[in-house]
Amino acid sequence: MPSVFIAWTPIAAAVFLVAVATLCKEQGITVVGICCVYEVFIAQGYTLPMLWDTSVQILLGKGSIPYSLLQTLLKLIVLMFSTLLLVVIRVQVIQSQLPVFTRFDNPAAVSATPARQLTFNYLLPVNAWLLLNPSELCCDWTMGTIPLVESFLDVRNLATLLFFFFLGSLVIYSVRYPGDSSKTVLMGLCLMALPFIPASNLFFPVGFVVAERVLYVPSMGFCILVAHGWKKLSSKSRLRKLSWIFLALVLFTHGVKTFNRNWDWESEYTLFMSALKVNKNNAKLWNNVGHALENEKNYAKALRFFNQATRVQPDDIGAHMNVGRTYKNLNRSKEAEESYLIAKSLMPQVIPGKRYAARVAPNHLNVYINLANLIRANESRLEEADQLYRQAISMRPDFKQAYISRGELLLKMNKPLEAKEAYLRALELDGMNADLWYNLAIVYIELKDPNEALRNFNQALELNRRHKLALFNSALLMQESGNSKLRPEAKKRLLTYVEEEPHDANGYFNLGMLAMDEKKDLEAEKWMKKAIQLQHGFRSALFNLALLYSQTARELDALPVLEELLRYYPDHIKGLILKGDILMNQKKDTKGAKKCFEKILEMDPTNVQGKHNLCVVYFEERDLLRAERCLVETLALAPHEEYIQRHLSIVRSKIMSQNTAGQTTPPAGVQPLPEGQGQENDSKGKKKTPFEKLQEEKDIPKMNTPTKRKNKEQVKTKSQQERNTNKEAKQKSTKEIKDIENKRVAALKRLEEMERILSGELADEHLSD
Repeated sequence: MPSVFIAWTPIAAAVFLVAVATLCKEQGITVVGICCVYEVFIAQGYTLPMLWDTSVQILLGKGSIPYSLLQTLLKLIVLMFSTLLLVVIRVQVIQSQLPVFTRFDNPAAVSATPARQLTFNYLLPVNAWLLLNPSELCCDWTMGTIPLVESFLDVRNLATLLFFFFLGSLVIYSVRYPGDSSKTVLMGLCLMALPFIPASNLFFPVGFVVAERVLYVPSMGFCILVAHGWKKLSSKSRLRKLSWIFLALVLFTHGVKTFNRNWDWESEYTLFMSALKVNKNNAKLWNNVGHALENEKNYAKALRFFNQATRVQPDDIGAHMNVGRTYKNLNRSKEAEESYLIAKSLMPQVIPGKRYAARVAPNHLNVYINLANLIRANESRLEEADQLYRQAISMRPDFKQAYISRGELLLKMNKPLEAKEAYLRALELDGMNADLWYNLAIVYIELKDPNEALRNFNQALELNRRHKLALFNSALLMQESGNSKLRPEAKKRLLTYVEEEPHDANGYFNLGMLAMDEKKDLEAEKWMKKAIQLQHGFRSALFNLALLYSQTARELDALPVLEELLRYYPDHIKGLILKGDILMNQKKDTKGAKKCFEKILEMDPTNVQGKHNLCVVYFEERDLLRAERCLVETLALAPHEEYIQRHLSIVRSKIMSQNTAGQTTPPAGVQPLPEGQGQENDSKGKKKTPFEKLQEEKDIPKMNTPTKRKNKEQVKTKSQQERNTNKEAKQKSTKEIKDIENKRVAALKRLEEMERILSGELADEHLSD
């Protein structure tokens, strides 16, 4: 029993290693064939005549199967069954479907008889010549690199016949004669031929014409044959010196070639340019040089190579797609569309009962996606773009990217329900894709369903805990909800986001807004300053930092911040109002405040808040008649605002009081208010301070995800937001819904201050909004 175990241990180890090799590369399974040849002809020492004689004796009943041969057959059976099992597993891995290749990848594979057979056989001496003389190496041998052998009269058929003659001679010599020399030749042939079989188009077509990489393992067998041949030559005294000279020449030339070849692999550009020196009839090489230049943002030069690819291979769909994409990068939309339309026209026509996936390379279907993405920039062509997406889906129902792109388009078309269906279909194809769950959350935001949106954001984060956009936008959604219980989780997600995107000012800004909501002023100040440091001129961060200072009785600290804000955004009305208030109430600078309010009216003559505050400035300057005219004009802009009417009454009362004293003529029909009328106290009896309105509002932008239709912007899903996460959100906050009520509260406070001035109680205080 121990001897049996020891005998089978190497077989089991070999099967295991073959399985591991096969998982890495299909060529690994060919090791089984090499093991079989080694076992029969090397380990057991059989030759072909010996096997023939033994088989004849057994069939004639003149002898029994030798024990050694029986044991060998048993080993071979185990190896064969193991190979069959590995093949079945490999087929299951690829789901019983071979990869889809086009005629550009391997033209001979789709050619008719006899061109198909003649070309495939001719490729064998081509590969043998590359082993023998690797002078012209090329990284890609697809497309038109090797013209088809379409006739028996083609002179290249002589190379095929010569190759099979030499190969047959070596095979006969190795299996017919015993001895070390024949065994060496046999193992060299096995290592050279068997690993090459998967790339030989013998059992199934491959996606290339010639590939130098598939010669790596066969080169081991070739080296064995060369070494064995050199040994034979050097053993003869008359050829010994010549053999050494030949060996030195081979080593020198191959060493120089290796050294020079290293420079070809310096970059993609140098590699593909070296290939073009070998073959200029391969459109794929021209495309690859274009891709290398495209990666370097050298679009103009890349375009020349892509155009050359279309001239070399006019029916190459991918080349025309490359031209279209490059034109798009050069902002030449018209030429881009023309190129995409040419590529689309080269797509095969509909054949009933045929599946497109079997006839068209999947990446070629991207022509519909690229063309639709291009034309949907035109608002009047959205339906046309949708038709292209649907056409791509009809050609390949499992085309996930088509569903994703169509979902984005449907959101732009304000069809969130249809967009939801598109994303749900994509999730059926790839339910583990965090980006799809994220995009679906965006749809639910458009559908005004924040709870479902948050659930989908959470699903995206379950699949990818550091999904940056899901972290950021789910935190904003929690913050916008107003639910104080969600703030800790929102803060946690924003902190994770800034770990992932430490240079994105938006993350720090929203951390500051959360801190303001929680009345953590020092923490809010820290985050706001960090946001401004990363993004100079950050509009919302500057205003809210100034507002924070104003709310915490640090108005003088707010002034430099407002100056910086107004330097970047001179038309920031809220900033001008806040600055005017601080100048009046803290700096006692009526002229400076007046300039702020006048600038507001220059930009927006109908701005009631700015107009009213200017009226207050006139009142403070004791220009009562002008203040009256100003309030009359303001009342005309907002006839239903009670605080303006009351203030106008106060001013007129003041004018009447002065008229009574002989200072001026009172307006007709105006009765003065009794002193103290309209004053309001808080619950403790303390009089309220002015300008509470601005101190209560926050300029918080909405989420940096979907934009509303009223802004004529499309919803931004995963592919778009990755290019825009560093842009400042510019949308109004939900907290500004309270703006109208805040105005009324502030108006009552203005009335209080004015009445107190009339009564002489606040002779030194100023009134503003």
